[in-house]
Amino acid sequence: MSQGVRTRPEDSGRPLSEAYDTALLDLDGVVYAGGDAIAHAVDSLAAARSGGMRLAYVTNNALRTPDAVAGHLTELGIPAAGDDVITSAQAVARLISEQVPAGARVLVIGGEGLRVALRERGLTPVESADDDPAAVVQGFGGPDLPWSRFAEASYAVRRGVPWFASNTDLTIPSGRGIAPGNGAAVEVVRIATGAEPQVAGKPLPPMHRETIIRTGAERPLVVGDRLDTDIEGAFNGGVDSLLVLTGVTDGAQLLAASPRHRPTYVDADLRGLLTGQPEVGAEGDGFRCGGWTATAGADRLEVAGDGEPLDGLRALCAAAWTAAGDGSCALDGAKALARLGF
Repeated sequence: MSQGVRTRPEDSGRPLSEAYDTALLDLDGVVYAGGDAIAHAVDSLAAARSGGMRLAYVTNNALRTPDAVAGHLTELGIPAAGDDVITSAQAVARLISEQVPAGARVLVIGGEGLRVALRERGLTPVESADDDPAAVVQGFGGPDLPWSRFAEASYAVRRGVPWFASNTDLTIPSGRGIAPGNGAAVEVVRIATGAEPQVAGKPLPPMHRETIIRTGAERPLVVGDRLDTDIEGAFNGGVDSLLVLTGVTDGAQLLAASPRHRPTYVDADLRGLLTGQPEVGAEGDGFRCGGWTATAGADRLEVAGDGEPLDGLRALCAAAWTAAGDGSCALDGAKALARLGF
C-alpha cells in the first residue's frame, strides 16, 4: 500500500464507481447503524448501481442469513437479494467443509446464519458436544445467546474437536451504542480451553476469498469504517479500499495507522463512491491536497491552508504515514485535527 491516501494518475477525477467494478461494502457503520440507513447511503448506492457498479454487502456478523440481511437492506430503500450478501458464516462454513468429511456433524454456537451456511456446504448442524461433532463453529448469536452454549463448545473443544470461529470482532455497534461482539464470546471459550480457533472473517484471507468467489469481482474496492477489519482485510487481499468516517474510526486513529491499516482513499460517507478522489502530492517538506498542506515536525503534525477539511485530513495522512514508514505515527496530531474539525 502507498505511504498516503492517493489517487492513481489514471483514475484522477474519475468516480470510484467507474474505476472499480465491484464495491465490497461493510454494513454496520457504513450502510446502516442500528435499524436506520446512514445519511446519504441510499441515494449514493442507487447512483453507483445505476452507473454499472456491482454492490456486494460483506459482513462479519454471522447471526442473520443473507436473505434476512437483504430483506433489511431492501426495507431501508436499498434493493438487494440474498446473492448480494456475503457473511462470515459462509466463509467459515467453506473453511470447515475443506477439513471434515462431507455430511459431517458440526456443533453450532451461534444463530441461524451459521446453520444455513453449514447446510449450504452439505454439513449437518448439531446442538450438543455429545452428538459426536467433527468440528465446533462459533459465531455471533445475539444478546440472548445462553451462557450454556459456551460451556457446550468448551466441552467439545477440550476433547480435541477442531474449533472454528466466524470472526473475532470484540465489539459490535448497536442502536444503543457499542456491545460485545463474537470475539468477546470466543475469548470465553479460549479461557476455558486454552485452545485457539481457526478464524474465517475479516481481516483474514478466507473472507476475502469467499467474496471473490461469490461476486467474481475483477477490480474490487473494499468500503468500510474499521481499520482492523475492513481496511486490513483489503490489505491482506491486495486490493484497494475506501474508509468512510461514518463508523468507529476517528482522525487520530487514522493518522496512527500502521501500513496494513492505511486505506487507499478516505471520505466522509458513501458519497465518496460518486466522486473523483483528489490527488495528494508532495510539496516542499510536506504534502498538499486541495488548499491544505500538511507537514511532520519534530514532535507534531501541522496543517496550513484553507478549503475542504477532508482534503486537509488526506494531506495529514500522507505526512503522518510517510513520517512513520513501516510503523505507527507517534507525532501529536491533535491540534491539526482540531483545526480541521476532526
